[in-house]
Amino acid sequence: MTALLVDGDTTDTYATWSRQRGGKDSAAADHAWTATRAIAAAAARAGWKRSDFFQVMLDGPYKAGAHARLIAHRRGHDRAVQWLSRAWEGASEHVAATDAIASRTDFHASLAELRAQIETTPWRGIAGKTDMKNLVARLDICAEAGGWDHTVSERDLAERIGCSRETARKSNGRLVERGLLRQLDHGSATEAARWMLIKPVENRSSQRWATTQGPKAGGVLSGPTVRQAEADISSRAAARVMPEDAFAHFGLGGSGLAVVAALAENPGQTIEQLQGTASISRPTAYRAVGKLTGLGLVVKDGETYRLSQQALDGIGEQTEESAEPVRSWDEAAERLGVAGAGERRRTRHAAQREHWERLQARRAENRRADRPSRHLHAVDMDLVCEDGVVVDPASGEVIEGLHVATDGGWIWHETEPDHAELLARARAAEEAWMAA
Repeated sequence: MTALLVDGDTTDTYATWSRQRGGKDSAAADHAWTATRAIAAAAARAGWKRSDFFQVMLDGPYKAGAHARLIAHRRGHDRAVQWLSRAWEGASEHVAATDAIASRTDFHASLAELRAQIETTPWRGIAGKTDMKNLVARLDICAEAGGWDHTVSERDLAERIGCSRETARKSNGRLVERGLLRQLDHGSATEAARWMLIKPVENRSSQRWATTQGPKAGGVLSGPTVRQAEADISSRAAARVMPEDAFAHFGLGGSGLAVVAALAENPGQTIEQLQGTASISRPTAYRAVGKLTGLGLVVKDGETYRLSQQALDGIGEQTEESAEPVRSWDEAAERLGVAGAGERRRTRHAAQREHWERLQARRAENRRADRPSRHLHAVDMDLVCEDGVVVDPASGEVIEGLHVATDGGWIWHETEPDHAELLARARAAEEAWMAA
């Protein structure tokens, strides 16, 4: 918040793109309003007074107050105060309605609330299931980090989820777009990117958070939606089994993972109930349950279904639908034809990391001060011999075409080609071809 106040939103974290009626672009105003609301919330939580907030935004030299000062310049001081008052009042209501995190215990309580929201939210479609797995993986990462800020690379996240790096990147984009995730930085040569997991505020009435199309991938936690059935899964069970090869895209997939997580939370469900708890369609429910019963991981009791006693370990039970149940997740992956997907992914990621490390080492080697370059602006006379030629100290060979200019700097002369010789070679080649 300090960086946002002093330097402004340099990364467009609070940028919104919308148009008012008549086609007038209001992106700049919306951007300034969102950033001002964020600063007002931080100020209210820090114990500022209303007058302190007004003084900082209007009289201070901070970039975040540029829009408020622009309103004061164009429309008068009173209009600017009214604009800031709306931001302060809304931020104060938000701060009063939410509990501040003052200790590690408060954070884990808030994390448990977010976990419950994710578990009872319908995640529909392939993209929705991927976003659900993304959030579930980040819950564990945040629990280890002890805060909403966490560090994870796309490759590590993809290995936790059990998908490709590109799929994880698209999921991150959807979650960022819907306000559930924020990228704080892009990392460095040795450190992964830093992210912030955002707990959504309930009962948001703004049109920006509610859509008439209902829940979308990555946006189902964004606001009030009308649910056709109550979703209910076990995120801990999903986190335990989702990296397994059996849940790859062409195996059990996200729908099979949702069925396992739903039955782990509430055993003994019918197909109709699984449609709601797992957030899948009726045909998808039949396909997923059919695969799981064939492996012995799901047992049919009349019209209801339950997990086998050791289903989360990949061990099935012998039933009428499964004469030979699987004994491990690796065996399940072999039967589904997706064995080795995780190992191939990890091998590919390891090769990419090794290539990145070699590239960074080579760049660091080229940036060493003791290694001269052939394009230095200042002449190093230690490289110039008595006869005027320049010697490469790394190889000991003469650098052809490199000389000292009259102004005391390096000059690079490239040899011009002999056009007459090239023309003669071309004619000789053409005559030889005609003779052949």
